[in-house]
Amino acid sequence: MSHNTTPTLKNWLFLLLLILLWGTSFMFTAVSLESFSPVAIVSLRVLIAAIILTVFMYVKGWRLPREPLAWAVFLLLGIMGNLLPFFLISTGQKDVSSGITGLLMAFMPLVTMILAHYFVSGESLNRFKVFGFVMGITGVAVVLWPSLVSAHGNLLGSLFILFATFSYAINAILVRRLPSYNPVVTAAGVMIIASLVIVPLWLWHDLPWQQSYSLNATLSMLWLGVGPTAFGTLLLFAVIGSAGPTFLSYINYMIPIVAYFTGVLLLGEAFEWQSLGAMLLIILGIAITRKRVA
Repeated sequence: MSHNTTPTLKNWLFLLLLILLWGTSFMFTAVSLESFSPVAIVSLRVLIAAIILTVFMYVKGWRLPREPLAWAVFLLLGIMGNLLPFFLISTGQKDVSSGITGLLMAFMPLVTMILAHYFVSGESLNRFKVFGFVMGITGVAVVLWPSLVSAHGNLLGSLFILFATFSYAINAILVRRLPSYNPVVTAAGVMIIASLVIVPLWLWHDLPWQQSYSLNATLSMLWLGVGPTAFGTLLLFAVIGSAGPTFLSYINYMIPIVAYFTGVLLLGEAFEWQSLGAMLLIILGIAITRKRVA
């Protein structure tokens, strides 16, 4: 399959859907946190996605691999690409607005680029990549600055979210370095093993049957599992499969914008000019890193 073809209307629609699913996920996480702990949010996201993806996989006639190596790969991707970042983001979001979370997550492609320089052949840094990275990190600094100088401590929450971007970036490198399987089978396997790791911990830690959950939080939680996690994963592979990873990377420009404005418009989060400036810096930084060296 050649990826040099012009993306079709279907590719653009899928991409738009993915941007909406992922861009609004921070808002739904914020609502879920009203009733659910971070561990509960992670557990239910991967469990719901595991069920949906496994059913989808079997309907398609694919089967889970038997060899231990495959499951070792799934476990690694499950931890770095799901358990760790989901946990860090939902913990961070206890103190950080959903809009700012989306902004900080935009740092991920820049981190991936730095890691790729060391771990992926043919991905070396150049002056545009370095300049773009510096711009991006400046944007992140603008976001973090108020919590660095003020007494109230949402700095830790912001750092958790930044660590999540590192986790996703490492995951992106691992996906390129590890043996690959059918994408849907991989996604189902990753969610199954992630569920096996985290769900018992959640049941033991939260005793969910003893808690009460608000309807809003419950619906948001279910949606996180079905929409961004299960459906988002299928869309992700569909877009990469038909239009290639570079086309997919356009989402990095859009997700922070969607996350920020859904937070402001739908959750009534504070609108700050400095955040807007930071967003522009990060997005411009990402854009500059894409420039080819002549």
